[in-house]
Amino acid sequence: MSALNYNHLRYFWAVAHDGNLTRTAARLNLTQSALSVQIRKLEERLGHALFERRGRQLHLTEVGRITLDHADAIFATGDELLGTLRNTRTSRQALRVGVQATLSRNFQLEFLQPVLGRDDIQIVVRSGNPSELLASLQSLSLDLVLITRAPSHDALTPLVFHRLAERAVSLIGTPKRLRKRSTLVERLQRHPLILPSKDTSIRTGFDAMVDRLGIRPHVAAEVDDMAMLRLLARADIGLAVLPAIVVKDEITAGVLIEGDPLPGISELFYAVTLDRRFPNPLVRELIQHERELSGMESESRTRE
Repeated sequence: MSALNYNHLRYFWAVAHDGNLTRTAARLNLTQSALSVQIRKLEERLGHALFERRGRQLHLTEVGRITLDHADAIFATGDELLGTLRNTRTSRQALRVGVQATLSRNFQLEFLQPVLGRDDIQIVVRSGNPSELLASLQSLSLDLVLITRAPSHDALTPLVFHRLAERAVSLIGTPKRLRKRSTLVERLQRHPLILPSKDTSIRTGFDAMVDRLGIRPHVAAEVDDMAMLRLLARADIGLAVLPAIVVKDEITAGVLIEGDPLPGISELFYAVTLDRRFPNPLVRELIQHERELSGMESESRTRE
């Protein structure tokens, strides 16, 4: 088998970053046809297409994305070598993670723990709303997405969601609020509450619970960000409805304590991946680690 031609790889690398064949050809002082030939030779060597054309736009295929990751590492290493031997580092594997903006930061750290601090891995974390993140996943810009709700069914999109963990939801507050013995109903009626927004599974479960109990609690604040819920609980605005992992550090320090568990209410955490022929091997490692940590049963895959 012939060796990889790095000139072909560099031409591909330039086009992939520019996203436009004509512009890259002009920058490199080549004809567009000559540049196309170089990329075609690399595709023939690899045995896979690297780009697909959608209208006038070039988009990386799955193999194109993998090739670009390796090309980035290869040429970065070359630049380091030319710069100074003192700062030479080994090439690193990229891991691109999309995270629902409201997802607990503590859960994110727990999930990424096995790869944090490794010199051979570069982690890129992007936050956003689930629909934007899933679109990036489908365009191969992300390797996986962490969300708290399974994506809706779509027979045309090969999404796979992995149930990672289920965390019970409790009333969280300062020791001053929760030290006195009281029933759950009495607490809900006596103290102002800090609630997640209505588009969350926690809020849906909470609203159903208080309706069953026949009570109308006083809502002091309603926010869609777990970090803000955490800060409001620390400021003693009221009792927060949260999974304990969100305020793990505060509970350890004794600033907040976990009170009554809310029956039947929990938060689910999912990792969403794309059914890829060449998946990033780090993804399976992280998913398996989190499932083992949470005591989940062996992984089951559900295609959307």
